[in-house]
Amino acid sequence: MRVANFIVKKPMVIGHECAGIIKDIGSNVKSLAIGDRVALEPGISCQTCNLCKNGTYNLCKKMKFFGSPPTNGSLANQVVHPSNLVFKLPDNVSLEEGAMCEPLSVGVHACRRAGVNPDTKVLIVGAGPIGLVTMLAARAFGAPRVVVADVDQHRLSIAKNLGADGTIQASTNIQDLGEEISKIHKIIGESADISFDCVGFDKTMSTALTATRAGGKVCLVGLGQSQMTIPLVAAAAREVDVIGIFRYRNTWPLCIELLRTGKIDVKPLITHRYKFTQEDVEKAFETSAKGGSAIKVMFNL
Repeated sequence: MRVANFIVKKPMVIGHECAGIIKDIGSNVKSLAIGDRVALEPGISCQTCNLCKNGTYNLCKKMKFFGSPPTNGSLANQVVHPSNLVFKLPDNVSLEEGAMCEPLSVGVHACRRAGVNPDTKVLIVGAGPIGLVTMLAARAFGAPRVVVADVDQHRLSIAKNLGADGTIQASTNIQDLGEEISKIHKIIGESADISFDCVGFDKTMSTALTATRAGGKVCLVGLGQSQMTIPLVAAAAREVDVIGIFRYRNTWPLCIELLRTGKIDVKPLITHRYKFTQEDVEKAFETSAKGGSAIKVMFNL
């Protein structure tokens, strides 16, 4: 079994979005205490390679990341983790919200990389969990107008309820691209300054590239396809910058602050909750696999 570039060779524990209560600490840990409520950043980098030393530790080739083979994940009653990747939660931030710092970090990192600010109008292609948190992050970064496109009307209604200025129901047919771009431009008022493709298919990336203004940016967040056929030359002729992200770096403190201050509310994204029993685990994965109304399915251990 293969997960992207990772090969699953034996049964393993999955999961990388987590928060909990500290049960024990090492003798050298001074910043945390037993009983603290904390959120965990799930990737352990080597801290010695040039990428780590330069601050881009999320790109470390020796990264040990929860739930990515062969590293076991956090869907367990207890985990052991380095203290520098453990972040204390304020009293008004719940453990569930703490666990949501992980997907929110993807949106925050994407907005940082793309340079979202109060002068940038934003298009988000894809209203799945990552598209929705990217939308919330863009709004928190000051984007004055955020438009979301997706094929699913239910997801678009959620995006609208969460604060999207406008939504576009797209199709999977590339022949519909021109009409959809016209609709996007009409809602935004002009071309997007920054577009985020939170899906990663030929059609979605083509939408992002075409909808973005000359001199704008497109950030590829979703990695749906390993290879794409896209109108890159036309975008290059308009000096549209294409950037990518991989996971995140140095995002937990900001995510926690955004939750503490109420600038971002992730609670509506948690649509289903289950206990950590055999029966509930099976139900939870069935619910998640079906999609439908499920956005984030949470286990409370």
